[in-house]
Amino acid sequence: MRIGIVSDIHCNVEGLDRALARLDGVDEVICAGDAIYQYRFSNEVIDRLRERGVRMVLGNHEETFLSPAGERARLSPRVRRDALDWLQAQQTRLEIAIDGKRLVMVHGSPWAPHQEYLYPNSPTLERFRDLNADYVILGHTHYQMAKRVGRALLINPGSTGEARDPRNGFQLSAATLDTNTGEVTFHDYPDPARESGR
Repeated sequence: MRIGIVSDIHCNVEGLDRALARLDGVDEVICAGDAIYQYRFSNEVIDRLRERGVRMVLGNHEETFLSPAGERARLSPRVRRDALDWLQAQQTRLEIAIDGKRLVMVHGSPWAPHQEYLYPNSPTLERFRDLNADYVILGHTHYQMAKRVGRALLINPGSTGEARDPRNGFQLSAATLDTNTGEVTFHDYPDPARESGR
């Protein structure tokens, strides 16, 4: 099975569209959170995720948006109720079985503090040796990662909407996981929002 992975879209629907074009032909697309900003919503991004049947976990930006601190942003007339309802129905953790293997997806960390930034060189990664998972999908840092720690293959697709990773020339990115081979492929591409001068 081939799984497309996106994360940290941050309202950049053009960036998401480019990712989805590169992920054409995958069996499923999943999102590791932060589809929106903490005080800015995107009906268009949520529409794309819904249209593709994407399974998503909430990131720190969604958690703020859906909290009392985000009430004013949620009441904006630009926020469509059906899109907001879909977002509110998402969880902070996804655990599924794929091809007999266990996949866990969270935005930051499976342990408290849940919004810890886990980079490829973070000492905390050693804790994943004790996690009962074959694949762990993370977001939050906007840094690409495909690293095996014990049994678990840790994957961060980078950012699909707000590039911060100097290792790929500050390009946007998504990833594909082949569960038959365990191979992870990163898809780097320029940010269309920057190309248009926004």
